[in-house]
Amino acid sequence: MPKKQKFPYLVGSKWTAQEDTFGWRHFIVTNRKNEKSLVFAELKATCDRSVSFWLNAKALKDRNLWQPGWIALSEQIAELV
Repeated sequence: MPKKQKFPYLVGSKWTAQEDTFGWRHFIVTNRKNEKSLVFAELKATCDRSVSFWLNAKALKDRNLWQPGWIALSEQIAELV
């Protein structure tokens, strides 16, 4: 029986950074890389596809840094109030 894949729905998922990241907040995962026991996600800014970076996929679980889906800034502020 094959091992269960960590983060099976990672590629294509959408994320909102809690703070500007490389000048943007909305990202999509375009690629994944497994290295030993770690999983990395390549995130690209939705408004500027030239902005991309690799991130340990575990960091996406930290709701202080990332929110799943694309959330408007006004909604993020409303959650904090």
